[in-house]
Amino acid sequence: QVRLVESGGGLVQPGGSLKLSCVASGSISRTVMAWYRQAPGRQREVVALITSGGSTNYPDSVKGRFTCSRDNAQNTVYLQMNSLKPEDTAVYYCNTLDQSRPWGQGTQVTVSS
Repeated sequence: QVRLVESGGGLVQPGGSLKLSCVASGSISRTVMAWYRQAPGRQREVVALITSGGSTNYPDSVKGRFTCSRDNAQNTVYLQMNSLKPEDTAVYYCNTLDQSRPWGQGTQVTVSS
């Protein structure tokens, strides 16, 4: 079964940037992938999705600030996050859009001055 490993999180000041990576242990080239986040006390939510062909979609909360991309040859999905806000603080995960893969450990993003 495909395993997912997220990395790239950290502590950043408001207005800063981070780039997250998600590496899959198997091929995801034909799979719609998504980035999710979960803040304390809140439900996990989708913050980006990307089709196998590279088309993307974002909720209004991150549109214009987050950019999702993928490298199918490397089985990797990226999330470039710019103009970060304190409300972006959460653990970030990747998974298929239907959440059919085991969840990885996620990567913590903390936006604070």
